[in-house]
Amino acid sequence: MVTISEYYEGKTVLITGATGFMGKVLLEKLLRSCPGVKTAYVLVRSKAGQAPHQRVADMVNCKLFDRLREEQPDFAEKIVAMNSDLTLPELDLSKEDQETLADNVNIVFHCAATIRFNEPLKDAVQLNVLATQKMVALAHKIKQLEVFIHVSTAYANCDRKLIEEVVYPPPVDYKKLVDTLDWMDDKLVSVMTPKLIGERPNTYTYTKALAEYLVQQEGGNLNVAIIRPSIVGASWIEPFPGWIDNFNGPSGIFIAAGKGILRTMRASNNAVADLVPVDVVINTTLAAAWYSGSQRHNRPRTMLVYNCTTGGINPFHWGEVEYCVNTIFKTNPLEQAFRRPNVNLRSNPFTNQYWTTVSHTLPALLYDGYLRLTGQKPRMMKTIKRLHKAMMVLEYFTSHSWVWNTDNVTMLMNQMSPDDRKMFNFDVRQLHWAEYMENYCMGTKKYVLNEELSGLPAARKHLTKLRNIRYTFNTLLVVVLWRVFIARSQMARNIWYFVVNLCFKFLSYFRASSTLRH
Repeated sequence: MVTISEYYEGKTVLITGATGFMGKVLLEKLLRSCPGVKTAYVLVRSKAGQAPHQRVADMVNCKLFDRLREEQPDFAEKIVAMNSDLTLPELDLSKEDQETLADNVNIVFHCAATIRFNEPLKDAVQLNVLATQKMVALAHKIKQLEVFIHVSTAYANCDRKLIEEVVYPPPVDYKKLVDTLDWMDDKLVSVMTPKLIGERPNTYTYTKALAEYLVQQEGGNLNVAIIRPSIVGASWIEPFPGWIDNFNGPSGIFIAAGKGILRTMRASNNAVADLVPVDVVINTTLAAAWYSGSQRHNRPRTMLVYNCTTGGINPFHWGEVEYCVNTIFKTNPLEQAFRRPNVNLRSNPFTNQYWTTVSHTLPALLYDGYLRLTGQKPRMMKTIKRLHKAMMVLEYFTSHSWVWNTDNVTMLMNQMSPDDRKMFNFDVRQLHWAEYMENYCMGTKKYVLNEELSGLPAARKHLTKLRNIRYTFNTLLVVVLWRVFIARSQMARNIWYFVVNLCFKFLSYFRASSTLRH
């Protein structure tokens, strides 16, 4: 078999979702490690008054592409932005663009999807199911298509404890569901959604399962492979450690913990935190396309599915995540922290609710009251509400564990040459979690919050100041409460005098012992 880089030599690829987190990393890695790629077409819609080519030009100017820019200064010439909206008929592509894609594309990477877990069902179906259907229809028109890669999620079948590398039939026929949603009004759909999604926690996982089945049913003679990543996090190695550019998923939770805003969260310390670095997912994706594309003439009858997860190979638990986040942000704090980082995971919902009120709501109300008194706009309760909304969405995933079969991922790795295994590394057995978490947390500081490392000394001083304020406040609170209690109870006064007397005697004994030793 040819090497991965050789396989992509002279190939033309089509990428959806190229402006998203995973899409950017896919585009950068493909052009950097496979310099022989002929053209990369990217489907991009106009947004906020920006034309597709402007959005792509802005995207390739970000730090993620620095290494590629240094190695291949003219790389952007290979990227061709096409105006497209995946929710519109025929993807809103012009006839000319459709013909260009049909005549030239060899490989399709369908990464586009809505990643909002609580998206209304109609919107989720439109973006995750119908958009996929249109991409499959387009793929059938492509004359020299070698492989179609569909990026799904490892949680598409989270209603099962053991998830094999197969496509499971969904609980409803997606065609009937689409027809039904057409005549239903939004209010009725909202009422019906919990019954439709069943044991799945949200519309995201539900529609991703439908999309997988759709690809299997409508793929026909297409050479299709499905990639199922779990919780995608910052980069492990490439293009540099810790790159992240968004607040989605765990990143926002880590930042909230680092700022001292997040103090308690519903999670099981023993549940597996199935984080997977984004470069691991992308390397798996590129390798899967290489394998399916180069084996297309004697491919297996069943569609290849890759569970791109870490829990079964190199498990890392939410309790360990808690420890790492607290430790890292105390050593390398974020600027202008609200309180010292000290998040605690609690599996009991009642205990968590109590600490949510005490540690989140009350301090936020007090701080907003202070802001009002000083003539400033209150903002902390708004932040806390957004945080609670994000935590509720993640609660299901932080409180459960799954077992994923990864035989196909192992097979894929074994098919690769030693050089390809280094260049397109997705062997998570080599992943050192403590080091990865440090890079991840520092990545949120540098690339999401845009904080310079030169500001660390000042941030550490601020954290020390917060600690001193906390100790002083707690001491004064205890003294005031105790004095109030003593003033009203003879028994409390007796206990107080006994404790003081005992402390005095202990100090006297300690002093006498020290004198006798000398």
